[in-house]
Amino acid sequence: MTPSELAVLVLAIGGVFFALVAAVGLIRLPDLYTRAHATSKSETLGAVLMLAAVAIVVDSSMSTLKAGLLLLFMFLTNPTAAHAITRAAAEQGIEPWTTGTDDESTTETDTESRPPNEEVNGS
Repeated sequence: MTPSELAVLVLAIGGVFFALVAAVGLIRLPDLYTRAHATSKSETLGAVLMLAAVAIVVDSSMSTLKAGLLLLFMFLTNPTAAHAITRAAAEQGIEPWTTGTDDESTTETDTESRPPNEEVNGS
């Protein structure tokens, strides 16, 4: 196995790993803000690693340049888009998910699952 093949293999495996991390974060995390964070960071890194692997595999210098420009474009646009989406959600009044213990930070799920006579602080 040549060094370039090894580099492509490592980059591709890393790209797949971070893409899977982003998918798991999208499915498992509770609200828009945490999901946007997980997908913007992990998916950007996964896509960049995959594009780097593609840039190494292609033989043409023009194709490598195009992959490099796509890589730069992804670095600039993915986090910016996630920021714009979360900012728009905040402006629309979408509250982040919390698990607080005081009266102001309890969620609807917390109040629904608690018996009617139980106080929030547990006393």
